[in-house]
Parts: sequence; C-alpha cells; structure tokens
Amino acid sequence: MFVSVLTLFFALTSGRVTAAPAREFYQLTVYHFATIDQEQALDTYLQLALLPALHRMNIKSVGVFKAITNDTAAAKKMYVLIPVKSLNAVADITSKLSNDKEYQAKGAAYINAVYNAAAYTRMETILLQAFSLAPVMQLPQLKGPKKERVYELRSYESATEKIFQNKVHMFNEGDEIGLFKRLNFNAIFYAEVIAGSNMPNLMYMTSFENKADRDAHWKSFGADAQWKTLSAKPEYKNNVSHIDIMFLRPTDYSDY
Repeated sequence: MFVSVLTLFFALTSGRVTAAPAREFYQLTVYHFATIDQEQALDTYLQLALLPALHRMNIKSVGVFKAITNDTAAAKKMYVLIPVKSLNAVADITSKLSNDKEYQAKGAAYINAVYNAAAYTRMETILLQAFSLAPVMQLPQLKGPKKERVYELRSYESATEKIFQNKVHMFNEGDEIGLFKRLNFNAIFYAEVIAGSNMPNLMYMTSFENKADRDAHWKSFGADAQWKTLSAKPEYKNNVSHIDIMFLRPTDYSDY
C-alpha cells in the first residue's frame, strides 16, 4: 500500500495524472412565439444584446436554434443553449445582465416591451448537467453553411428515476456515447435534466451537414453491430418510455 501511495504522489506531482473535467451545466431556454414580428424581436435581442453580453461574461459557445418546423407550425420555437460551469453561474447571469449597461441599452425594446407586444408568447427554461463521460460541450466539426445544417435535439423520458438512471448508464458505461462518436454524429452534449417539465429525462444534441447526412448516419446507427448488441441486453430493456425529437437549424449569429 505504501508503494502505491508513493507512486501516486510522484505521478501527481510530476503532472502525469490529471483530474477529469468537471461536469458542465446547461441552461436551455425555449421561446414560444407566433408571429414574424416576435421572431424579429427575438433575433434582434439575442444577436445584439444577449449573446454579446454572455460573451463579455466569458461564455463563448452559445447556440441559438430555430425549429425547422417553424415555417409551417402555428406554435413556433427558438432555442438558446448556454453552457455554464456551475448552477451558481445560472443565477449570476441574471444579476450580471441587470448591471450591464450595454446589454440594457441594446436590449431595451425586448426588456421594456408592453404587455400586448412581448417578443414571445411563453418561455421555458430547462437545466441540465452533462454526463460523467461527456463532461463538457463539444463544438461540431461541420463544413457546410449554417442554413443547411440539421441539429437534432432528443429528449428520452423514463418511467421512474431508477429506470432513468439505467438509461444514463447505457450511454456512459454501456458506451452508447462511444458508438455515437465512432459513427461521427458530431454530438454537442449529453446531459441529465435536473429541472424541467418532462422528468425524469435526459437530452442530447447531435449535428449534421444536412437532412440527407442525418438520415444516413441514423441508418448506419441502426445497422451497427455494437448497437444491436447493446440494445439487446436485458438489463437495458424498457428504459425509455417516450422520445421527443426536435430538428433545429442554427441562426446566422449562433456561435456554432
């Protein structure tokens, strides 16, 4: 025992052992809106006020996405994904924005909107914590124009908290994350929802050059021998009770 502790000491002091990255948190805000005027108001606020203010807080990788179905849906949605290092940082954002004069000036139309001219019909916030084996966000390695990209946000619900943890285990220790990585799904995050309306659930986001690229990746996934073996394991049966799939496209001013 003395030898192993001594060996560990020298490894730590020599820099050969590094601590695993802390698990990030994500604030996902969903804006529900109905009109072109609301969409323009949100775009103006996010592009000119919120994102620059977050960048000044050293929050650099902020994603802004619109549901691809917005063109035909009556209830339209816009998603803002903000990575933070701690839950305290979520509260800090609000306090820092209230003291940011440039944000207050450039976001004035959104902030001071009257009761019958708000930039949205409703908004919701979901808080998430990154998986242990995917502790930090990964920016996608895509080459095509943003207007053609498809970002796929998935929510997997489970019947109980214990069954939910089984699905999280399937992603981590079961190496479903590794399968997505090997097949080059350009996953941005995998996370457990810690506050939201569809709990217990997890969410993750993958990204593709276009819809055809997305479909080809999922076809490969379904045919993959590792997935067939993993999904057939009895310990992982029935660990998902409902799936929501949201197809998104990044705005021109999104950080990725």
